[in-house]
Amino acid sequence: MRVALFITCVNDTLFPDTGKAVVTLLRRLGCEVEFPTAQTCCGQMHVNTGYRDEGVRLARHFLDVFGGYDAVVAPSGSCAAMVREQYPKLAAGMGATRAGAFASVHQGRSPFAQEVAEVTPKVYDLSEFLVDVLGVTDVGAYFPHRVTYHPTCHSLRGLKVGDRPVTLLRNVRGLELVPLPAADECCGFGGTFAVKNAGVSAAMCADKVANVMTTGAEVLCAADNSCLMHIGGTLSRQRAGVRVMHLAEILARTEAAR
Repeated sequence: MRVALFITCVNDTLFPDTGKAVVTLLRRLGCEVEFPTAQTCCGQMHVNTGYRDEGVRLARHFLDVFGGYDAVVAPSGSCAAMVREQYPKLAAGMGATRAGAFASVHQGRSPFAQEVAEVTPKVYDLSEFLVDVLGVTDVGAYFPHRVTYHPTCHSLRGLKVGDRPVTLLRNVRGLELVPLPAADECCGFGGTFAVKNAGVSAAMCADKVANVMTTGAEVLCAADNSCLMHIGGTLSRQRAGVRVMHLAEILARTEAAR
């Protein structure tokens, strides 16, 4: 299976080790993984803040870059949800003439809406790809620590990944998984929400951190580094002694790498 890594802006800029972990993990499971260097932002920030045309242009570029792969795997529920949920809505909101304006200049290339329909079903959150496509729930990982899991809003409500990440964590050798109280409550990040509504965002994060602290966990795990960055900042300022780790980084660990 020819798989492309869609690294996403946040990971590429701030958390490159997460992308490396995805590649390590998927190659260990027998996948041919490529990193298309032409990839850029998926357009989520633009669409969410009202720059729809700019978002469509970025969507068009995404389809050009990732159109030839069997699967596109993203270590971000947020960005995967943007592609799977918002691209079809962008396509549906464009008339045939306008859609043609964003189609490739090359003859024979299908219009925007058709390419969206062809590519977006191949875009997966990491946990979805592992469990649903590869059929794997035990990836051979080893991580001897007490861990609690925060299901981020886009992965939980948008992609509806359900218990896939938890199932993967339960099969990690040495890992003690403890439930997080009120796990399905938002951490307060929400992208630009944290900037425009800083006070509310900080209060929501304080509630999330208080719940994390009741678990006695050494590590807080999630599938979105944007949320982990937000929660991790509060944990750090409170000197809580709890570190944050992306799901991919835990699953990539093996006993041999101790």
